[in-house]
Amino acid sequence: MKISEIKDGMNDVSVSGEITEISEPREVITKFGTTQVATAKIKDDTGEIPLSLWGKQVDMFKVGDKIEVIGGYTKTFKDQVQVNVGKNGSIKKAEA
Repeated sequence: MKISEIKDGMNDVSVSGEITEISEPREVITKFGTTQVATAKIKDDTGEIPLSLWGKQVDMFKVGDKIEVIGGYTKTFKDQVQVNVGKNGSIKKAEA
């Protein structure tokens, strides 16, 4: 799937792109306890979209990494559609 095809409320989203920026992580309290979250921006040749990185994911990636999200979902946060990995999805560095 291309970034330009992503809409709010989608499930089972698989998208690849390059990380262009990562925000400073912030600490949040969830129903599962305290963790860190950061917002990365990923881009492909059709556009750019925010991606939430949670917990260990925050330290797994850096700007310039090519990544692949499998089985993610989308939602609108602060008036912007973003990709989330969730419990059933995965994120990994893409093969070069």
